[in-house]
Amino acid sequence: MSTSEENGVAARRFDVADAAVVLLDARLAVSGWTADAERLFGHRSAEAVGRPAADLLMPEDAARLPGLARRCVRDGRWTGLLAVRHRDGHPVVATVRVLPAVEAVDGPPRWVALAADTAGTPGWGMSRGVLERMAAHSPIGIAIVDTDLRFVWSNAALEQFGGGPGHERIGKRLADIQPGLDAAALEGVMRQVLESGETVAGYEHVGTVRSAPHRQTAHAMSFTRLDDDEGTPLGVYYTVVDVTERYRARERLTLLDRAGKSIGRTLDVTRTAQELADLAVPGLADLVTVDLLETVLEGGEPAHGPTGGYGDGPDAVPLRRAGHRSVDDQDPETSAGIGQVARYRADAPPITALTGGRSWIEERLDPLAGAWTADPPRGGAAVPVGPGPHTAMIVPVRARGTTLGITTFFRSRRKEPFDHDDLGLAEEFVARAALCLDNARRYTRERDAALVLQRHLLPHRLPEQDAMEVAACYRPADELTGLGGDWFDVIPLSGARVALVVGDVVGHGIEAAATMGRLRAAVQTLADLDLPPEEVLAHLDDLVDRAAQEDDPGTAPHADGVPRADGVRAKGASCLYAVYDPVGGRLSMAAAGHGLPAVVAPDGTVDFPDLPQGPELGVGGPPFESVELTLAEGGVLTLCTDGLLAAEGPADRRDAAADRERLRRVLGRSAPDLDERCLAVVDALVPPRPPDDVVLLMARARRLPADRTVSWELPGDPASVAEVRKRTSRQLCEWGLDELTFSTELVVSELFTNAIRHADGPIRLRLIMSRTLCCEVWDASPTAPHLRHPKTTDEGGRGLFLVSQCTQRWGTRYTQDGKIIWTEQSLAGPTF
Repeated sequence: MSTSEENGVAARRFDVADAAVVLLDARLAVSGWTADAERLFGHRSAEAVGRPAADLLMPEDAARLPGLARRCVRDGRWTGLLAVRHRDGHPVVATVRVLPAVEAVDGPPRWVALAADTAGTPGWGMSRGVLERMAAHSPIGIAIVDTDLRFVWSNAALEQFGGGPGHERIGKRLADIQPGLDAAALEGVMRQVLESGETVAGYEHVGTVRSAPHRQTAHAMSFTRLDDDEGTPLGVYYTVVDVTERYRARERLTLLDRAGKSIGRTLDVTRTAQELADLAVPGLADLVTVDLLETVLEGGEPAHGPTGGYGDGPDAVPLRRAGHRSVDDQDPETSAGIGQVARYRADAPPITALTGGRSWIEERLDPLAGAWTADPPRGGAAVPVGPGPHTAMIVPVRARGTTLGITTFFRSRRKEPFDHDDLGLAEEFVARAALCLDNARRYTRERDAALVLQRHLLPHRLPEQDAMEVAACYRPADELTGLGGDWFDVIPLSGARVALVVGDVVGHGIEAAATMGRLRAAVQTLADLDLPPEEVLAHLDDLVDRAAQEDDPGTAPHADGVPRADGVRAKGASCLYAVYDPVGGRLSMAAAGHGLPAVVAPDGTVDFPDLPQGPELGVGGPPFESVELTLAEGGVLTLCTDGLLAAEGPADRRDAAADRERLRRVLGRSAPDLDERCLAVVDALVPPRPPDDVVLLMARARRLPADRTVSWELPGDPASVAEVRKRTSRQLCEWGLDELTFSTELVVSELFTNAIRHADGPIRLRLIMSRTLCCEVWDASPTAPHLRHPKTTDEGGRGLFLVSQCTQRWGTRYTQDGKIIWTEQSLAGPTF
């Protein structure tokens, strides 16, 4: 066992009366062994006398014995701990004091060893003088107060904290000698220790002391109660250690940790700038402003004026306040308006730091130096440097070698000035914020571009038409960009009909949005052909399949070598296409992939039409099928994408019956306005952060009044042309459209004549007065007419040319038993 005299502790005095006495001769052999030694170590006198002392010690201490003997000869004495081997073999750790037996004049000295058992004792005692010297010369501040918390003693080290020498403290309380400290809190701890007797260790106090009145300091303090021999409290002694540097380092690390967690939580430039200001107040400064270049706030590239100026002047690029925080935001002199222009003089430190790209610090501001702003503050748009702030720092906001703006730090309430450690801390988290700001700036630019794309891909507004009242709600899953692959459309068709479309592209973000734009444009083109819903989807399926083959990553890379994925992304998209005719209230629709249309009757009951679900676009499968039904006037057709019910999980894992029941419950709720009803359905079924893009389209059916449409069937005889002109003129007169009589008679006669010439059997004419005057001529021929530009000498071929000149639009749509040539004219009258 290895021990040493330095391991002792001062607690109880060495009692000679209880010590075992052992005599040692000059060779350190045992020459005397008392009964107390026998009691302590177990060896009888006959067994111990004559043996070397080393034989009685444990091996480790036996090896130390020669060195200890030399120290005894040199110093004349020695005190320490030794491990003696008990007669039973276990070690006995004893406090041993070795003294000379007699003064050796001619021969070697003899020694007396006094041994005391250390079991149950805290160590050997020390004299009062030793203890007083230890406390008085300790580098740790120590003080003792009585039960009234008045000083009765303190050491010299306590004087470094101010309050005068120890003899001047006697009889005073803490508040009398250190008014800058929170004396009430410290004395509260002392009273707690006096009452409970429990030691309080590591209590940290932050404040100002007399030795450093302009600097905030931190101290670690420990408090212990002093009791007399009967256990009566005599007072409290406490120790004080200056831990200011450790405290400041911990505060800096805390601020840096907060910077990593709180700055850049969003990709918004202004929000990120405000997070930077919020972080530094009050931990580092009393007032912080963040001024960014105007182009940065707009998401553009940082730039300065033509003459290179940032300050006041016609060519200066304005700085705008992007973030502001003060310990007193109600102070009108320091409050700043977010978004307002902050103009500084060209020679002011903010412009110097901005143009030079280097930080600036002033430990003591000159209150007579004047303001930095070029104009007097209006509405708090600028930050004056008046008598309040007494120290300042300016750190440029730089990222990737580009200066984005400046961050200014002021102190007014805290008395200590900024130092270079503070500047280093400010530069550290401004640098972190700068990267977040630059990312936010780049994101703003990209998001603005993406939103422009999105605005062009989705309908700006729903077109005006008389067939249906329509409301739509679009909610993307990508909340950062606002882009998604779902889309909807409302397309007016001939004959006062309307087409409704909802679609869903696989994925999210800008790629899905671009693919969605391609599909939407294709659907609009196919809708202009007036094809039935199942044929529209069949043609759309062919387009997606061809695009997927053309954009195969193995055969069609970009010029930069990156494979294109638009066709692949479009593959697997879903689409529902429906056409509603307000004349008869007939609805025809077909679906590719997911489709869950619902019809809400005027009485509120919800029904789900049995719509055949065709294959997804581009994946192949059976042909698409359509379904036809009649919508009651006032009935609401609901079309949605799969994201409306995605909160319950992927479509392939959900129960279709449960989906219908959830949708039935929500659609059954009435609302006075269709837009409000549409939004309420989405809010009820979609969480704040939807897992998938959501489109909901609701359309309330209307019926054209019977008196606004007429239809005649006449034989395919040239004599019928005069009759159809007469009936048309009479009907327009009844509708009050006399101004359209001439042009309409011309259109009807030309279309009727063409039908007689190229078709057999009867011919039907239908007139519809909606937002336009629509003329429809049906015949049994599948041959489509073509517009020609006849030569001067040609005797025919001018009929359709005249029709195109007299109408806004015209076209052809095919039916199961023939074709219909239709035209539309403005109700305001002819435009030629």
